[in-house]
Amino acid sequence: MATLHHSSFCPHSRFVRLIMAEMGMEPQLVEERPWERREEFLMMNPAGTTPVLVEEGGLAVPGGAVIAEYLDETRGLGLSGIRLLPESPAARVEVRRLLDWFLQKFDQEVTGYLVTEKIHKRFMTSQHGGGPPDMNAIRAARSNVRYHLKYIGYLISRRNWLAGSHLTYADLAAAAHISCVDYLGDVPWDEDEMARNWYARVKSRPSFRSLLADRVAGMAPADHYADLDF
Repeated sequence: MATLHHSSFCPHSRFVRLIMAEMGMEPQLVEERPWERREEFLMMNPAGTTPVLVEEGGLAVPGGAVIAEYLDETRGLGLSGIRLLPESPAARVEVRRLLDWFLQKFDQEVTGYLVTEKIHKRFMTSQHGGGPPDMNAIRAARSNVRYHLKYIGYLISRRNWLAGSHLTYADLAAAAHISCVDYLGDVPWDEDEMARNWYARVKSRPSFRSLLADRVAGMAPADHYADLDF
């Protein structure tokens, strides 16, 4: 059995959990607090970031994007139906472009701020950067999420899924990030119906169930977080 070292509200970890669930994989989950820089974890990934997938044979695969490529290479051909990373070069380029958008740009402009300030700082010591949230960072993230939501709506108004006619890594990456923001109640769903309907479709997939069951100690989710018809 593979082991996934993750953090429950790390969007990159959630992305990999969605991929593995879509592929029918049930890894052993090990919760990490990356800011603690646990020595054994740093041996697997010197960058100290989640997620890290460890195969039964001991191979450690670090990072959401790297794990996604690895799983496509090792399990993608065995999937029945449509691969999450398409076969044609042009389609793969579009999926990878959107992966970069959500795993990098969205993370740097939205998720990274909100998850750090509103969740992780609650559990960090002052030595690790804990303390009261930076409201300027939170306000910036809440402003930035609006145009990202419009971009999702724009894509879905022209396609069945974000990267084309089928569900791909792009949808899972976007939904993983959105799910963290949605837990905190910071997604202005009333501003884009197309984006909301797309998220409802992804959220309704069986692979999403474990994410919807996650909770932050002492912090309840937004009322609609686990509601499939919100």
